Amino acid sequence: MITFSGKVILLDIEGTTSSIRFVYDVMFPFARRELAAYVQEHWNQPQLTEACELIARDTGAESFSHWQATAGVPSDSSEPADIQAAVTQHAQELMDQDIKATGLKTLQGLIWKSGFESGEMEAHVYPDVPPTLQKWKQAGLDLRIYSSGSIAAQKLFFGHSLAGNMLQFFSEHYDTTIGSKKEADSYQRITSDIQAAPDEILFLSDVPAELDAAASAGLHTALCQRPENPIHEDPSQHAAFSTFDQVQATLTSS
Repeated sequence: MITFSGKVILLDIEGTTSSIRFVYDVMFPFARRELAAYVQEHWNQPQLTEACELIARDTGAESFSHWQATAGVPSDSSEPADIQAAVTQHAQELMDQDIKATGLKTLQGLIWKSGFESGEMEAHVYPDVPPTLQKWKQAGLDLRIYSSGSIAAQKLFFGHSLAGNMLQFFSEHYDTTIGSKKEADSYQRITSDIQAAPDEILFLSDVPAELDAAASAGLHTALCQRPENPIHEDPSQHAAFSTFDQVQATLTSS
């Protein structure tokens, strides 16, 4: 049993609240399957335009138009299909390499939106998660998400889960726009946003390197070791749990 007395619980998603298998076996294949059609059908719409700008900046390009030149799209090309094909190919390459780039995550989130809203996808959550979140929320704890997936994708995920709409549990969401999950500075920024002391925050994740970064920033940490998810890094400095009901969390008195 892990005990924590504080104010905030910061939660990872994949491998912690939800199965990594669902993400890799359902969500990623759906995004890959629908990618080309989505880019073509939504071309020049503001959200896709923003995602393309982010994709360009992730590569170090000054703008999307500058990225087009580096991607081999002829500067005089007036055919949207040429640019759409370049975006699709680049996004596929990022997915092949499992690169967690902000622009790609934004684009994936847009594609997943159609899948969740149509009912084709329902997000997996472990059965111990919803009742424990409800218990923590009722105890007055502030629950927040920090995931490499975009904030929009996080809200879609928890808004369309097997347990129903779970968004009421969370007061805030963070993604990699605040920084890498493996860098202490990111957790310092989150702490500043929360306006709480680092030792009033507990971060739960299945990735020891993320927990190491959070611990370096002064947060309490605990390692989620779901039986289906082997840990390949040294977890020695972090207390471990396998289900959320093994984490006894109470609100600290002010």
